[in-house]
Amino acid sequence: MKLKTLQASIFRPVLLAAIVAANFNTVILARNADELHYLKVGQLDAAELLAPPPIQGSPEQDADMSSVKAVHKACGTNEAAVAISEKKFSVFNFAPAIGQFFQPGKLPKTESFFERLQEEAAVVTDHAKLHWKRPRPYTIDPSLASGKLEKSFSYPSGHSTEATVLALVLADLFPSRRDDVLAVGRGLGWHRVLIARHYPTDIYAGRVLARAIVREMKLNTDFQRDFAEARLEIQAAQATQLKSPGHAALDSVESQPVAK
Repeated sequence: MKLKTLQASIFRPVLLAAIVAANFNTVILARNADELHYLKVGQLDAAELLAPPPIQGSPEQDADMSSVKAVHKACGTNEAAVAISEKKFSVFNFAPAIGQFFQPGKLPKTESFFERLQEEAAVVTDHAKLHWKRPRPYTIDPSLASGKLEKSFSYPSGHSTEATVLALVLADLFPSRRDDVLAVGRGLGWHRVLIARHYPTDIYAGRVLARAIVREMKLNTDFQRDFAEARLEIQAAQATQLKSPGHAALDSVESQPVAK
C-alpha cells in the first residue's frame, strides 16, 4: 500500500469523526427546527459557549456532588414540595413578583409569546444535554432519588435556562420589578438542586446559556414585534385595572423599544 493511500485509510475515519462532532449540535437543532421561532438553526451552539461539566471521578465532580448532598439534606419538607410542584412551570410562576393581574387566560398574546420563548430555550438546552450526556446526581447516587425521576441528562439545567430566559424578558417588560423577577428565575433553577435533580454547576451553566439565548433572540425582528405586542397588551390590561374600583397599584411597562 502506498504511503498516501495508507495515510488516507488511517485519517479518513478520524476526519469523518471530527466532521460529525463539529456538526452534531446543528443536526440535533435542525430536528427541532419547527420549534424555533426567534433563533435560526445553528445560530447558537451551547457546546462552544459553555465550558464542559466536571469530569466523573474528578475532585471537581466530587465537590459538586458534595454540594448536592448538603443542600438536599438541609431541604425541608415544604421546600421540597414547592420544588417538586415546579416540575412543570410557566411565565405565570412569576406572578407574585409582578402582580395578581398577571394570570393565565388574561393576556393571550403575552402568554403565547412566553410559551414560544420557553419552548425555544428548551430546544437549545436539550441539544446541549445530548452533547454532554452528564448523568443526574441521583443516577450516580441512588440514595438521592425521590418521586418521579427524569430520564434526560443533567447539564445544563433546563429549568435554570428556561426560567432565566423568561425572567430576563420579563425584566425588560417590568423594569421596576427586575430584581424580584430575576430572583424568581434564580429560585426556579436552584430548587432543582434541593431535590437532587441537578448539580449547582448545571444551574450556573443554565443562567449563562439563557443570557446568550436572549441576546440572540433580541436580534430577531419577529421577537421585537411579539415583544412590542406583549407590552401593549400588558399596558392595556393595566389601564383597565386602574379604572376598576379598589384597584391595586400596578407596575408600568417600558414604553421604549426592547434593548438590544
